[in-house]
Amino acid sequence: MIYEYFLVFLGAAVPWFEIALVIPLGIVWGLSPLWVMVLAFVGNMLTVLALIIGFDRFKVWYLKRQEAKGKAQNKKSERAKKIWNKYGLPGLAMLGPILIGTHIAAFIGMTLGATKKNTTIWLTISIAAWTLAFGILTALGFDFFTREL
Repeated sequence: MIYEYFLVFLGAAVPWFEIALVIPLGIVWGLSPLWVMVLAFVGNMLTVLALIIGFDRFKVWYLKRQEAKGKAQNKKSERAKKIWNKYGLPGLAMLGPILIGTHIAAFIGMTLGATKKNTTIWLTISIAAWTLAFGILTALGFDFFTREL
């Protein structure tokens, strides 16, 4: 049972799974919605904070890697730039978890000039809001479908 909660934590920390997938899966598996939301939030925040703190090193590594592969900007980066130009950091942070992922939102926001402090604040708000939304809606929706009539 504990390993299932660890998987929720780990899944939320992995950039491609994140809270949008992990929270509904954890709740549907029959785990406590409260603990799923808490562990998913903490798991996602830890890796986002690590990215924000180590941004300068990560940016150098990532740009060298992209250059070595000969890759241009991908669709997620282009989408993030459009969001940034229209809504700024708050929009990028709030839409990031569902459109491009929190880690990419943090990276692109800081690449486009956001400070570490503002990025941390807005992504914390965003991840908390989406954690509550995914958790509550999944718990209510799953309960609705499993309730005996």
